[in-house]
Amino acid sequence: MEKIHPASFIDGHTTLYCLLGHPARHSISPRMHTTAAKLLGVNMVYLAFDIEPNEIAITVEALRLLKAGGFNLTMPFKRTVIPFLDKITKASELAGSVNTVTNKDGVLIGDTADGVGYLNSLLDSGFDYHGKKMTLLGAGGAATSIAVSAALSGVKRIDIFKRRNATFEETEAFAEKINASTDCDILVFPMDDAEAMKDSICSSDILTNATNVGMEDDKTSLVPKSFLRPDLFVSDIIYHPAETTLLSYAKEVGCRYKNGEDMLLFQGAASFKEWTGLDMPIEAIKKTVFEI
Repeated sequence: MEKIHPASFIDGHTTLYCLLGHPARHSISPRMHTTAAKLLGVNMVYLAFDIEPNEIAITVEALRLLKAGGFNLTMPFKRTVIPFLDKITKASELAGSVNTVTNKDGVLIGDTADGVGYLNSLLDSGFDYHGKKMTLLGAGGAATSIAVSAALSGVKRIDIFKRRNATFEETEAFAEKINASTDCDILVFPMDDAEAMKDSICSSDILTNATNVGMEDDKTSLVPKSFLRPDLFVSDIIYHPAETTLLSYAKEVGCRYKNGEDMLLFQGAASFKEWTGLDMPIEAIKKTVFEI
């Protein structure tokens, strides 16, 4: 990765990095990565591209041809991108999800930083997840990455709640695979089983929403306020809006809670490190991008 003076303009050697998503325009990632690059003097630019679900194959091939240095994936591409990559890491294979792709001399390698980013954000907030129980809402790319990293990192029990649809059995098989390879116990429940959800949250230390319910103008919550209690830690991977309906319930009940900004920050730092070999200046990014 070529370094330049932080004040330099984009030139013919600038390397392209980007986010692919639908939606994607709300993302803070371009500002985060571009700010980090300027602070460290890295000759790169990071953009966000909102593409249609049926455009992922042609977009990946276009980025390969343009010699982009790498790219991130957000909903709904964390799984659908995999067939168009050359390799994926063991973590991505276990999770069935990719959020970071690195172009190494034309070879596109997929990895997942969502789970590590999420766990690091919890530690940064003072929540020690080791030996704890988690209720996890969702079984998409971000959710499975969180489950894999949590299981490998010392979370004792995870209850996954997922919609009853064509991939429900796949999620059960995923849980069995993680159970067989870690010391964590993972169970899968239907999202509409309110009694099971209530019981799970009642015995959990942390509740995590890893779905898109509550994003942007969606004012709904998968969890009623009555299921929450003051000693429960509530987290939502959504950061737009900064306070979802679930988090507003948590605030009203008196729970410790956090949105997805720090998860984005720490998974972004992992991607940045993979691409550039440099540590993202976390504290500076918090102040300049997230205004923390």
